[in-house]
Amino acid sequence: MTTEEATKVAELLKDERFGLFTTIAPDGTLISRPMAMQEVEFDGDLWFFASRSSRKVAHIAANPQVNVSTAGSSSWVSLTGHAVVIDDLEKKRSLWNAVVEAWFPDGQEDPDVVLLRVDAASAEYWDSPGGRLASVISFAKAKLTGTAYDGGENERVQL
Repeated sequence: MTTEEATKVAELLKDERFGLFTTIAPDGTLISRPMAMQEVEFDGDLWFFASRSSRKVAHIAANPQVNVSTAGSSSWVSLTGHAVVIDDLEKKRSLWNAVVEAWFPDGQEDPDVVLLRVDAASAEYWDSPGGRLASVISFAKAKLTGTAYDGGENERVQL
């Protein structure tokens, strides 16, 4: 992952801790739930902890295509990829923290605790440099001048 656009996606994700993790249910319904991202250094994949017996793991087994979306104060990222269920005790140990322990009090060695790795295929991002204030000013300018609102930078990136 070395392209300028991919580096931009990594930059936008680095301060995000939670994402909406979307799977496809067997009937085709999209189901999203908030999940904590475990590695802040995005290198083309994202890591999450999950319960082996959860619905999301069953969804991934049936259809591994997923989406993870984040929203910061001035940016949004929608990342599409394939999820893989990983049962690797060493990786669990390296990612384990107090937040994860709150969800999984029986610890890293609990056989129900697994990792989900999302291998990113593409991402789309929207970035409004300057945050909300700059967006409000840009919106007001558009209204006053009769020109279209410039919502900032928007790109689709193959990863």
